[in-house]
Amino acid sequence: MKLNPPSKAASALSLCMVLLLGTAIFAQQATVSDSASDSTTAKRVCAMVSRFHISGKPINDEISQKLMKRFIKQLDPQKLYFYKSDIEAFEKDKTQLDDKLAVGDVNFAYESFDLYLKRLQERMEYAQQLVDVDHDFTVDESIIVDAKEQDFAKDQTEMNERWRKRVKYDLLNLVLEDTKLEEAREQLHKRYRNNLRTMAQTEKSEKLEMYLSSLTHCFDPHSSYMSPQTLEDFRISMELSLDGIGAALRSEDGFTVVAEIVPGGAADADGRLKPGDKIVAVAQEDGDFVDVVEMKLSKVVRYIRGKRGTIVQLRVKKEKNNAVETYELTRKKIELSTSEVKGKIIETGERLPGKTGRIGVISIPSFYRDFRGAQRGDENFKSTARDVRKVLYDFRDQGGVDGVVVDLRFNGGGALSEAIEVSGLFVDEGPVVQVKQMDGERKIHSDVEPGAVYTGPLVVVCNRLSASASEIFAGVIKDYKRGLIIGDTTTHGKGTVQNVMPVSNQMFSFLRGQDLGALKLTINQFYRVNGDSTQNRGVRSDIVLPSLIDNMDLGESFLDDAMEFDQTEVAQFAPVGMVNPQILDQLKQSSSKRIVADKEFKETQEEIDKYLQKKNQKTISLNEVTRRKELSSDKEKEKEDKKKEEEKAKKEAADKEIFKKDYYNDEILNITVDYMNVLKNMNTVQR
Repeated sequence: MKLNPPSKAASALSLCMVLLLGTAIFAQQATVSDSASDSTTAKRVCAMVSRFHISGKPINDEISQKLMKRFIKQLDPQKLYFYKSDIEAFEKDKTQLDDKLAVGDVNFAYESFDLYLKRLQERMEYAQQLVDVDHDFTVDESIIVDAKEQDFAKDQTEMNERWRKRVKYDLLNLVLEDTKLEEAREQLHKRYRNNLRTMAQTEKSEKLEMYLSSLTHCFDPHSSYMSPQTLEDFRISMELSLDGIGAALRSEDGFTVVAEIVPGGAADADGRLKPGDKIVAVAQEDGDFVDVVEMKLSKVVRYIRGKRGTIVQLRVKKEKNNAVETYELTRKKIELSTSEVKGKIIETGERLPGKTGRIGVISIPSFYRDFRGAQRGDENFKSTARDVRKVLYDFRDQGGVDGVVVDLRFNGGGALSEAIEVSGLFVDEGPVVQVKQMDGERKIHSDVEPGAVYTGPLVVVCNRLSASASEIFAGVIKDYKRGLIIGDTTTHGKGTVQNVMPVSNQMFSFLRGQDLGALKLTINQFYRVNGDSTQNRGVRSDIVLPSLIDNMDLGESFLDDAMEFDQTEVAQFAPVGMVNPQILDQLKQSSSKRIVADKEFKETQEEIDKYLQKKNQKTISLNEVTRRKELSSDKEKEKEDKKKEEEKAKKEAADKEIFKKDYYNDEILNITVDYMNVLKNMNTVQR
């Protein structure tokens, strides 16, 4: 689908932009990483933000002050490293950063980060000493856990006292988990060493990315600068594929450890690399081995990734016997199937006593699209809409379903075109979303395909982390009265559209070898067909189910510098009438009765009540007896929950990630069956 460029002024860039609700793709280029390129990058980012951001705000002294606060907060959010004198020294430039950025001066980023590393090293050295001190856990004292309640330390004495309590707090937490004191001390020694080691390996490009993203975040939470490495990660998340060996890795005590072997990858086909093995060195086909022990995980990953068909050598320390072996693997394309659309049919009689019906569940983790594959004309390029269509056809081929549940929980969004196309699978042709551009022009994006693939009872499940493209789809279903929205009180509330464009002044200059990363910039706002923005408010559920996440400070309204809710004109559309107040009242009453009587929902409400009590807690006691009393009931509950989860895990099959059996999902199924029956009775009466 062809989309309008962000504005008339931006038409020259439209050929190399992809309009998104969260991510985009550009080919990986050669990296230029010297002071000149940093300066050029900063100047271009400033020019692009000023020209294309939907707010139209200039980068001025106000933004300069915000930028300084944001960057310092990102480095030291808990006020555990910088002294008050450090902040005062920084603030001499608080109205100068905008002017410096305009001429490409980013020295503040590097100088403040260097000072942060110095302070971090000082604190970690002191913390290592405190770990071995005999702390008195009978003293009635507390630690401040809300950074808003304290200023930066005025001197070393105050900072040392802050860290004495911090180390005591960390030790006490481990002791309360029944860790022996000596073992707890060793764990903290490792933790503090790893903290320093990881931060010390922060690359210049990462520092620049942090700084320029702090700048863009002053305009809204979703605009950011992406380094070439981050841009590559975004590409992978959208295309659901990468070239590599097919192993998920994690960092553990300075080692790169194999966490999982991806089915169908090079490592899986070879068979020798196993979970738990440690990768200690990496070499390219004819190159020398590079020691990766103590190396930052993101850097190790870059050594291992590469073009398909090329060879990578791994020196591996085996988990089973500590023997060191060398493996030679040929990189291949890896499909990231765990992040793609999945579907299953649930026979409700097997889960809900006395209920009948076949419910098709579709899990949509994100709205992904392989833009490069589509542009190349690849026949089977990855697409959420294609995969949802395939699942719906599979349901039909398996004898059909009586209802469909679309699970959008934790779906952070993706491509606008996919949200439109997926909506078109469930509604007839008509407007889907309205997009307002920087110049105020309003564009209506419609589903132009006549008919729908599925027209039966539909339930959409969302939570506070269902954002962006998820909210477009949920909004369509709600406005067209096509189905029910169930879940948390509302969705995330992200009603803005981002465009990812290469950081370049001239058309296609990035194709001549320069790669200065990309700018993900908010250039549009989107609105539902009823005229409401989803910004800040999200899409409200028709039926709310109790959940802990619904009571957390999650969502657009809790983010700094988030844009406000607003409205536009109503688009002309024809609701289908599959939801009305009478239907909702009936379903809510039935659901409420079940929830009140359900033991696990009662426990959830108890958890919510405890969380709300602790939510505004400013301090935590460092007295062991007091803390044990506070944690004792929680600990017993954790043990019970762990036991339940283990029992569930044994019962669940290979597709356990798709709508696992639990009280929450079973209530969704109950509501769906009730909804199916209400619609069936309505149709019978109408006939």
